[in-house]
Amino acid sequence: MLECFITDLGQDKFMEVNTKTSEIELDAEKEYPFLHGGIDKTLKLIENSLHVAISIRGSKLLIRGEDGNVERAEKLIQEIREVNRDGYILKPEDIGYAVRSASEGADVSVKELFQGGIPVSSKKRFIIPKTDTQRKYINAINGYDIVFGIGPAGTGKTYLAMAMAINSFLTKQVSRIVLVRPAVEAGEKLGFLPGDIAEKISPYLRPLYDALFDMMEIDKASKLIERGIIEIAPLAFMRGRTLNDSFIILDEAQNTTPEQMKMYLTRLGFGSKTVITGDITQIDLPPGRTSGLVEVIRILKDVEDIKIVYFTEKDVVRHRLVQEIVRAYERHEKRDTEEQH
Repeated sequence: MLECFITDLGQDKFMEVNTKTSEIELDAEKEYPFLHGGIDKTLKLIENSLHVAISIRGSKLLIRGEDGNVERAEKLIQEIREVNRDGYILKPEDIGYAVRSASEGADVSVKELFQGGIPVSSKKRFIIPKTDTQRKYINAINGYDIVFGIGPAGTGKTYLAMAMAINSFLTKQVSRIVLVRPAVEAGEKLGFLPGDIAEKISPYLRPLYDALFDMMEIDKASKLIERGIIEIAPLAFMRGRTLNDSFIILDEAQNTTPEQMKMYLTRLGFGSKTVITGDITQIDLPPGRTSGLVEVIRILKDVEDIKIVYFTEKDVVRHRLVQEIVRAYERHEKRDTEEQH
């Protein structure tokens, strides 16, 4: 039969090392994507990360390379097959973390990584935590009433909090969802933007709508918003309120003042849970103003019933280049700090 190589890795790649070839027999009918290109990106990711060559011959998957690399690649592929059989089709970005960890020698189970998904009301069966920190974050939200998620863009802080809020509402743990953002002016003054106050603040709240509509059907979400069961509002609208039986998310919390942060935290009522997310490297407050998020994590760091989860660039689950950008900025800021001292 014709042998189809996933990449053009040459014969010379393995000339000077002890190589091993492993065969995986696939079900030609049930595992069609493995045999007909639907999983090419995933296999290429495994090849590049683990330095193996993967080819398809008939209904067999052949893995060739150094012993340890072949074993890690085989383990990953077998676990991907198991997860697929459970009904979830893994995308390349879904397993990126597991592949990177395996390439670094860590013993990571893809199946364990994708267990504990968050059921939400959408065509997606559940939202999957893709890194170890994301799983710790979900566990923290399950176990604590106040959780801080702090880290760079693209790490899933708000997205996963939204998934947990929707799941809590669907399972009747709370009766409403409140999504809050500070309307901080970053480059444009609110007064110069067109429209009434609702139209002026809408751009600041758009990311929350995007995350909501990605997990819940737009018609259903819109009806819940109309009825006030899901509320999306600027932080200023929280003053003077007490929120009972609610799941509340404060997004972009690095742009709160200390007074706003104190006001927000004291809104929490009985039967409620809140998640506060932010990136302390992207503060848009006027020069000289202290971030409420920076201050509050110093004040509350020793309170036992409050959990603070820190994300790093390794947890970025957006486009691969986002991780590279975050890392480049961190190197730049480190150099600037060293030069100043």
